[in-house]
Amino acid sequence: MAALTNDSAVFLRGSRAVMAVMARYAGYGAVSDSGECDVSREHSNGLGIDAPHEHSNNELHRHLSLFDLVCVGVGATIGSGVFVLIGLIAHTQAGPSVCVSWLIAGFAACASGLCYAELGGRFPSVGSSYVYAKQTMDYDGMKGVFPYTGSASAVARSWGDKVVAYVQTWQDDARDNPWYQFLLFILDPGLGVNPCAFLVSLGAVLLLLDGVKESKSVTNFFSSLNVGLVFFMATMSLILAKRENMTPFVPPEFGAGGVIRGATSSFFGYIGFDEICCISGEAVNPTRDVPRAIIITLLVVSSLYCAASIGLAGMVPYQYISETSGFPDGFRYRGYFWAAEITAIGELAVLPLVVLVTIMAQPRLNYTMALDGVLPNIFARVDDQGNLTSGTKIAGAVMIAIATFVPFAYLDDLISSGILVAFTLTDTSVILVRQTSPSDNPSLLGQLLVAFQFLSLLCGFLLRNCLSTGVTGHAVRFLTLVSCLSTLFVGYAIQTQCPIKKTLLQWHSNEPNAGLFLTPWVPVLPLCGCFVNLYLIAQLEMSGMAAIFGYVGLAVLLYKIHERYQRQHEPPHRMVSLVAETT
Repeated sequence: MAALTNDSAVFLRGSRAVMAVMARYAGYGAVSDSGECDVSREHSNGLGIDAPHEHSNNELHRHLSLFDLVCVGVGATIGSGVFVLIGLIAHTQAGPSVCVSWLIAGFAACASGLCYAELGGRFPSVGSSYVYAKQTMDYDGMKGVFPYTGSASAVARSWGDKVVAYVQTWQDDARDNPWYQFLLFILDPGLGVNPCAFLVSLGAVLLLLDGVKESKSVTNFFSSLNVGLVFFMATMSLILAKRENMTPFVPPEFGAGGVIRGATSSFFGYIGFDEICCISGEAVNPTRDVPRAIIITLLVVSSLYCAASIGLAGMVPYQYISETSGFPDGFRYRGYFWAAEITAIGELAVLPLVVLVTIMAQPRLNYTMALDGVLPNIFARVDDQGNLTSGTKIAGAVMIAIATFVPFAYLDDLISSGILVAFTLTDTSVILVRQTSPSDNPSLLGQLLVAFQFLSLLCGFLLRNCLSTGVTGHAVRFLTLVSCLSTLFVGYAIQTQCPIKKTLLQWHSNEPNAGLFLTPWVPVLPLCGCFVNLYLIAQLEMSGMAAIFGYVGLAVLLYKIHERYQRQHEPPHRMVSLVAETT
């Protein structure tokens, strides 16, 4: 690896202190003072990442079209977000203003999505935000081991809960039937165990073991069915909406803080476009299709989320919205039982798709990390058909265990905050790709990025306090104002004092940037994305904050242990190479 710049060293030291997930800026190879980059790799595997010798031929087959990528993005995104979270957030956090929560989350997702669109074209390989952080910051942490497995587990768990809820609707007619009681016991034995979640998780893993080529037809079909079902739910609920159900728009028991808290929870529903980047290594034309697929996915899902949230809040008073089965129970509340049946059965039919396409991304992320030496070599094994059989089995086993034994409520905040961390890494990566420090102060960009992210997180904590229903003291308000102004000042300094690179990074094929999607309004848009992401992380409860920082800390610790083990067992010639790279 090329020697690191001053920006990188500063960013590494400061970011570890702030979030323990940022590292050093290295660029995509050796970076010259003019911003040019040597993208050649001694042991390239054709995916734009360093690979050990034994994995140089372990490449995945490219067979996914633009339509396939959009289906993966939409299929992974529209799931528990609309079927579970809209009702949960409306009932417990935001009331009728649930649509505002989704709009706030949607803005941050779009800001980060445009950054993903550029980096997905620049680095068309499996791995998504991990690859981007690796190439721009030399980030070697293990944060990426969890998110897709956890997300798939949560969706599988919510599907299992919905099966139980649907069967329980029969109890008026079958309460005294011993077979019904036996069925209910099998589906809900208690002690936090969910057999239905086990079955849907197992089915998704078995289907993926047949290969992505075979499962993509299933994905495309159910993605189309998914969009049609959500369109029906949103349209029908908007027709049944009543103006009186939308007042008060922000219930006093929730306040503005509840709306912001709801935006944090809703980020669970925006993981789809990130999966497009994670499987871009299997796209036929990733430079062209990945940015298009991301933008199309964001437009589709954001529109459907907002329409559905307005419709549900207008159809049913927020006090009576079900936390687990919002739309089916809402249609029953209004007397439209046929619509409730269509919605309930449709949810049970399409949610397994979300499990399938979500867990699809995890073995591919682990594959990239294994090629980098972050994970054991077993995760990089590719069979004769180009499938990651070993990695799929391991990720699937973890998903099955979590989905079967961990309730949905314990997964939502951790996954949402993990997505926000990944979004922040990607937003930062775009700035590091496009800008550089002035020649007279080579560490300035790294210092400013660290300061901006620390101040953004501080603003989130302070604004949360000011927006809460409790009384806020003058000292806290003054500190909040100072921190907000300081954040604006640092962002302005990044824009005015850190120039755009004259020559942008080029990928491993050494093709020019013609036709490459470029994120607009850099660095303003990525900085806005970073601020909103970190602000939303600060809205988590203390248990959620402890979970995300505890997970990041554990991931760093595991990586350090793995790194030390590797160094102790490296061949002598490789150890000499490693020493040379760090000098």
